[in-house]
Amino acid sequence: MADKNKQGFHTVESNVEEMEEKIRRHRKKIVIRGFVLFLIIAVSIGAAGIYFQYKEYTDFEVITEILRSDSEATQYETFAGNILRYNNDGAFYADMSDNLIWNQAYEMQNPMVDICENYAAVADRQGTQIYIMNTIGVQGQIETNKPIQAICVGNQGIVAILTQEEGTSYLELYNKSGDSVASGEIHMENSGYPLDIALSNDANKLAVSILDISKGEARTTVAFYNFGSVGQNEIDNIVGSYTYEDMVIPEIDFITNDILIAFGDSQVVLFEGTQKPEELWKLPLEKEVKSIFYDESYFGLVYDKGDTSNTHIMEIYDTKGKLRLEQSFKMSYQQIEFLENHQVCILDDTRCVIYTLRGVKKFAYTFDMPVYKVLSGKTDWKYTFILDGAMDEVKLK
Repeated sequence: MADKNKQGFHTVESNVEEMEEKIRRHRKKIVIRGFVLFLIIAVSIGAAGIYFQYKEYTDFEVITEILRSDSEATQYETFAGNILRYNNDGAFYADMSDNLIWNQAYEMQNPMVDICENYAAVADRQGTQIYIMNTIGVQGQIETNKPIQAICVGNQGIVAILTQEEGTSYLELYNKSGDSVASGEIHMENSGYPLDIALSNDANKLAVSILDISKGEARTTVAFYNFGSVGQNEIDNIVGSYTYEDMVIPEIDFITNDILIAFGDSQVVLFEGTQKPEELWKLPLEKEVKSIFYDESYFGLVYDKGDTSNTHIMEIYDTKGKLRLEQSFKMSYQQIEFLENHQVCILDDTRCVIYTLRGVKKFAYTFDMPVYKVLSGKTDWKYTFILDGAMDEVKLK
């Protein structure tokens, strides 16, 4: 009976080492196939990335279009992720769908704007009005008794103002409520003529570019004031000054809280310091500069080539003074600036050209209407064009 119950079953002898080897070979094939598949996907993604990095777009598809009726004098600035537009009659702050967040009416002959993070100041150049705003609305108003030459705003709403009257220039700091924080005078017959001012983001440091021609030759001094505890121990809060013979410095700006850039007619000078900014490096300018533009990471210079071809040379440097791009382009232009994605946008009435920091011409297009402003989007191929009568969110193609 025992033999009958085992009928149909057989004993099979197997080689365990041979079976384990087959399993290893099978697993190895799976790993190799997986690696090859991963390599194919990685190469494809890399190739696609390189393709889109170097692809030039010559057309676009409109995703959304918003009709506008702004006056021709309206100017546009990006402000905390939205759009601030302003003209002689008022300032208007709206989101990217043109939904109004706030507006402020005023009457100014020559409005100018300065922006720092979540604060903006609008002032009437050669006038006396200043409005201080943040992303919620107007926070304060200042009325000066002397003509305004320049303004700067900090990230807490403190405003630095340069005014002038009868041979004397005045430096004044106000908080967003309109209360005076600090003030001083610059007598032109003794010290020179202030050309520009710059305020650090935290409003602790103020820089002034002062031109002196009393000795028959132009010389410019960049003076630094500190309104924190460090400056309180110094005479008139001055913590440093640098004088440049035979050079005019018409524009200075704090591109970050601790880095100031000064654009002279023969040099670009960069200063750095948390309390007492010091000269970090100088870039000699061997040719006449046609345009300057900058953001918090880079600055650009544009030169004419010097012939009749209407060709320009664009050089872009980082804050260490390293040349990152030298690019020629052949077109007349009215505006050149960095977009928020660090690409360079060149505008000339109806024509728009965008370059990357690699020197790739990313986009080139001629509109059938004036284009006033270009905003970079959240992806590498989405932009917003502010045109005459419309604001278009587009996808490049």
